[in-house]
Formats: sequence, C-alpha cells, structure tokens
Amino acid sequence: MRHFRTAALVLLTGLLPILAAQAQLAGAPAEAMPLVIGQTFTLQSKALGETRRLNVYLPDAYADSATVRLPVLYMPDGGIKEDFLHVAGLVQVLVGNGSMRPFILVGIENTQRRRDLTGPTTNEKDKKIAPRVGGSAAYRQFIREELMPEVKRRYRTTAESGIVGESLAGLFVVETLLLEPALFDNYLAFDPSLWWNNGQLVAKANVPLRTQSGQPRQVYLATSSQGDIDATRQLAQILNSKTPRTTTCHYEPMPQETHATIYHPAALKAFPMVFKPKAVASPSAR
Repeated sequence: MRHFRTAALVLLTGLLPILAAQAQLAGAPAEAMPLVIGQTFTLQSKALGETRRLNVYLPDAYADSATVRLPVLYMPDGGIKEDFLHVAGLVQVLVGNGSMRPFILVGIENTQRRRDLTGPTTNEKDKKIAPRVGGSAAYRQFIREELMPEVKRRYRTTAESGIVGESLAGLFVVETLLLEPALFDNYLAFDPSLWWNNGQLVAKANVPLRTQSGQPRQVYLATSSQGDIDATRQLAQILNSKTPRTTTCHYEPMPQETHATIYHPAALKAFPMVFKPKAVASPSAR
C-alpha cells in the first residue's frame, strides 16, 4: 500500500504542470507571483533606539556589471507607502533615457517623521505638531554613523552621495547642508518647511556657510504656490553669494504646483540637472 501511495504521489506531481497549463488554457487565472522592484532590509539603530527599514532601488547598470560602483541618493520619506516608489520610477526612466547618471536609491522608511526631520524649536505651535520634535541631530547621526557605512558594506558604491526631500524632509536637507555640509555632495529640497522655529535656519545661514569647505557641491531648491517662497529664495541668494565658488545653487519656482503635487515634477527637473550624465569625449578629442 505504501508503494502504491508513493507511485500515485509521483504520478500526481508529474501531472500538476500539465493540469495547471490546461486550467490556464481553459480560462482559469494563472497564479500571481510577487513583483520585485528592489531590495529591503532592516537596521538596528543605536542613535535612534529602534529598528529602521530601508528600501533600495538598484539601476540596471548595477546588475549588468559585477564591478561597477555607483553613487548613492538617500531619501527620507522612503517607505513603500511614502515616496519611494515614484522616485524609484523617476530614476529608472531618467537613467534609461540617458537624462541622468545611474544612482543607487536608498529610501528611509519613517517611524516618527516629525521627530526625526525637525530641529529644536522655541515656537510653541511647532512643538504641538507631534508628541516629540527636534530629533534631527540623532537622525543625522543615524545616517552618518550607521546607515551610510551599512550601505557601503552591502553595495558597490562610489564616494559621491546626495539627499532629496520635500516639506519637513526638505527642511532636514537644508539643515544638514547648513550644519554639516560635507555629509553629502548633492542637496535637493522641494518646498522645504523653512518656517520651522520662526525661520531661524535661514536667518542664521550666513554664519555656518562661512566655515564650509571648498569641495564641489550642488544644491537644488524648488517651491510650489504654497511653499515658503520668500525664505527659499532668500536661502538661494545666500548660497550663491556666500558659499565657495565650487558650490552651485539652483532655485526653481513652480507656481503651477501645490505642496501636495510638487515632489514628482520637481524631481523630474532636478535629477537631470544635478545628476547630469558625464560628458563622453569624442574620438577626435582622445
């Protein structure tokens, strides 16, 4: 009886692909399979005292070569249900059509967004937007001391890096630029919430900028019709007048956009400008 059951099982196993194919031909739906667009991993953070999830998009250039090394673009608000998917799609399209250089995209999924992306404030209204605010220093420590080394350990990267964010994430991008400019090479902030702490970040921008090193750096700022337009324009003027000549800042007003719609169209303009493909020398110039 045992041999009979074994033989029957073998026969049934062999028939399963045939039965599945017949069922599909008969109109039965095929089994759905997972759709993979990248990688995800978690990292235990001592700086934040919690586990954080990271989502990674690797462009085709990374998979096509076992030796190629690529720059890294970090993004707060980088959860699957946040901005990771549409930004990864932009990177895929713009790299694919040659509008930008390939970058590894690392999305940082939020746990307490308003805690992590804001600096200290003396404004009582600011303090009421979340149970805890003002944790940007610890968040920056997490990126600098834990996340960036882990990304370098897991992936083939170059020394170049950038950060992109909108709204409070844009505030964090600007704060990092002013307080720790050497952390990234490229800073992109869309509708940054520069009103935070009574606008003190821009008001005091002249002081830290004098101490910046002369390393090449690119800054891209954009505002919608609902953004902090005056403060962002003022910041762009300061950056273009007070920073070393190796730092370039582009300011893009986008009055046709709202705070809710600016991220995608701003990134569509910013990525080709900041991450433009490197010029290839013509045969005659070699």
